[in-house]
Amino acid sequence: MFDPSLTKTTETPRCDSLTVLFDGACPLCRREVSLYRGLQPLQPLLWLDVSAQTTSFTNAEDRSRFMSRFHVRRADGELLSGAKAFVALWLQLPGWRWLGRAASLPGATPLLELLYVSFLRIRPALQRVVLACERT
Repeated sequence: MFDPSLTKTTETPRCDSLTVLFDGACPLCRREVSLYRGLQPLQPLLWLDVSAQTTSFTNAEDRSRFMSRFHVRRADGELLSGAKAFVALWLQLPGWRWLGRAASLPGATPLLELLYVSFLRIRPALQRVVLACERT
């Protein structure tokens, strides 16, 4: 269902397809989202930077929760996170649909979730490296 913690934004809060909630303060996330945004999706996507001060939340914990993992919200309001969110997004994007279909096979999404959780453990260190490279 619609997550009430995402109360209002400067962007349209609902989309006929997916709303992609991403951490625009993360240099890795910005790069990945930039790649995805350059593609023509099957249906319109709404891109919502949850790190932006113009995105309002019920409380600070909600902002932190959305920034800690990748999320998408389906048109029906269902909120997906982690590997399930990536699969939902990939199924909408040319050049990525094959991966979304493969990840939809039985057992594939849970395996991707394990990989994603492992990535999240090293994400802070990777962010520091990317930020240091951007400064040079």
